[in-house]
Amino acid sequence: MEDIKKVFESKVSFKILFTIGVAIVALLIFCLGVMVGFHRASFGRAWEENYERNFGLMPGRPPFDNFPNASGAIGKIIKITLPTMIVEDKNNTEKVILIKDDTRIQEMRENIAERDLKIDDFVVVIGTPDAQGQIEAKLIRIMPIPIN
Repeated sequence: MEDIKKVFESKVSFKILFTIGVAIVALLIFCLGVMVGFHRASFGRAWEENYERNFGLMPGRPPFDNFPNASGAIGKIIKITLPTMIVEDKNNTEKVILIKDDTRIQEMRENIAERDLKIDDFVVVIGTPDAQGQIEAKLIRIMPIPIN
């Protein structure tokens, strides 16, 4: 018993045990980093492979016919009575768009005023639905009319 105490009390054995302990901790940290990196890489790969399904898109369809629009609209403007406008969305659904003071309206890269919107403009609207069933627009972008 005395011999074992002497081994653990000596400076050399303390240094050896300390080095082994540091090596084990470093190995555990390295393994944790590998696990986290593998998880993140797997998530990124799976997210890319399921992009269309995650966002309700159908592979192989034209881009303007492929956007989910639960909180927006894609189509032509059929009526403007500021601060609202009506957009004829896919499947001839009419969506009421509410233009607020903080709504960004763009034609290509240029910011424009709400008075520059015209009937039959093809727009992409991104926003959030409100309690009245309108879409509070955050961004309205005038786009070229898609070729079917």
